[in-house]
Amino acid sequence: MIKLRSEYIKLLSDTDQTKPKKAPDVEVEVLEKEEEEIDKPWKVILFDDDVHTFDEVIHQLIKALGCSQAKAEELTYKVHFEGKAVVFEGNFEECLKINSVLQEIQLITEIKG
Repeated sequence: MIKLRSEYIKLLSDTDQTKPKKAPDVEVEVLEKEEEEIDKPWKVILFDDDVHTFDEVIHQLIKALGCSQAKAEELTYKVHFEGKAVVFEGNFEECLKINSVLQEIQLITEIKG
């Protein structure tokens, strides 16, 4: 038994398992995904529905976007004929604000990034 133990100790010392090993050189790429996600252009999409009148949608777009009557009418017709339209593009915080104003009258919206 002593002989096995001494052979085991010799084996450990021969393989340098007791010395700390140097870590291999590896390049690490740091991802900044979260920052990119916030900075990338976001969109507010307005969907067509059969509940709201043209005037209601136009009024709410003017309130949310601060746009002209003509621009709000153009967006409303686009939503009506195409089923949906991008009504705003910008940073995420701005999209949240505009989206919340549009949803005040239960318009169907989506924020996409």
